[in-house]
Amino acid sequence: MPSARSNDRTAPVQRVGLFGGAFDPPHRAHRLLVESALDVLQLDRLHILPTGRAWHKARALSSAEHRLAMCALAFGDLGRVCVDRREIDRPGDSYTIDTLDELARQYPGAELFLVIGEDQLAAFRTWKRWPDVLDSAQLVVAGRPGFPSAATPLSGDTSDDSPVPHLRLPVPLSPISSTTLRSMASSGAAPQELAALVPEAVAGYISTHSLYRQPS
Repeated sequence: MPSARSNDRTAPVQRVGLFGGAFDPPHRAHRLLVESALDVLQLDRLHILPTGRAWHKARALSSAEHRLAMCALAFGDLGRVCVDRREIDRPGDSYTIDTLDELARQYPGAELFLVIGEDQLAAFRTWKRWPDVLDSAQLVVAGRPGFPSAATPLSGDTSDDSPVPHLRLPVPLSPISSTTLRSMASSGAAPQELAALVPEAVAGYISTHSLYRQPS
C-alpha cells in the first residue's frame, strides 16, 4: 500500500500532485522541483512515485527498496508530501494513467496535477492513453537543460505538431542528473562529494550501501 508521510490528516484534500520518476538516485534538483510544486501549485498533497517496471527504460533500475528509502530521505521531511510505493507494488509495466485512475478514486473531487520534466514532455504522445492523462490531470512541466522549449514542436508527432497543453513550473534550470551521480558513485566519490548534488542523507545512504559501485 502507499506509504503516506503527509503531516496534515484533517484538512480536506482539494489539490493533489503526482511526481514520478526512477529516482535512481533522487537529487537536489528533484528536491527543488518538489518544493516549487508545493508552493506554486498550492498542493494539499504531493505523491512522490518511484517507478516500478519502467517500460521506457533501457537500463535496469536499482532495487525498488533502495529507491524508496532514498526518496524517504530526500523528501520525507516536507509536509504535505508522501512517498508512494504503489507503482513499485503494481505488477507489470508502470503507466501513469493507472496511477491517475487510482488517485482519482482515492481523492474524489480533487484536482490532480501531474508534474513532469521537459524531457518527458518531448515524448508525451508516446505515453499509454495520453489523451486520457490530459483529461485526468493538469500537466505541469519543469524545464530541464538541453531539452526544447514549450514552443518547439514535439519530435515524432506527425499528426499534430501543436504543443501539449500544460502549465510551466518556475524552477531554475539545473545541470544535475542521476546519470552523472551514478557515474560519480561508480568511480568511488566520497559522500561529501555526492552531498553537493544529493541531499546529505541520500549521499550517506549511497555510500553505506555501496550503490552504483561496479562489482570487483
